[in-house]
Amino acid sequence: MELFSDEYFMKEALKEAQKAFDKGEVPVGAVIVSNNTIIAKGHNLTETLNDVTAHAEMQVITSASEYLGSKFLNDCTLYVSLEPCVMCAGAITWARFGRIVIGAKDDKKGFSKINQEIIPKTVELKYGILENECSEILSRFFKKLR
Repeated sequence: MELFSDEYFMKEALKEAQKAFDKGEVPVGAVIVSNNTIIAKGHNLTETLNDVTAHAEMQVITSASEYLGSKFLNDCTLYVSLEPCVMCAGAITWARFGRIVIGAKDDKKGFSKINQEIIPKTVELKYGILENECSEILSRFFKKLR
């Protein structure tokens, strides 16, 4: 695997998803990259924080904005293991990302199922990076719950 490839950074997002899994959280992980450097890492914390807005994407947007000292992340790429929901897609839009790389699609609550137009056409969207691995950790988690 090539260093600084989409697969490399998605593996980092999957490491975050595993942290969520280990905490009993829905295993979604995210990282934000600027100039081939990870500037923010995070995972779902909705159960831990008792906060429905504590999705992985929200965690990393806050962290990256703090790191850069800017609410706008236009020169950054967001890597997320599961397609963002509409709430997160709204935050992604307001943060003005230039690029979003998504592992697995979310056919139930993903933004593309509900409102595909929420992400501006100027944002580069890439789907399916390590899709099997991203889907597998979610399947394992929900099988464990049943």
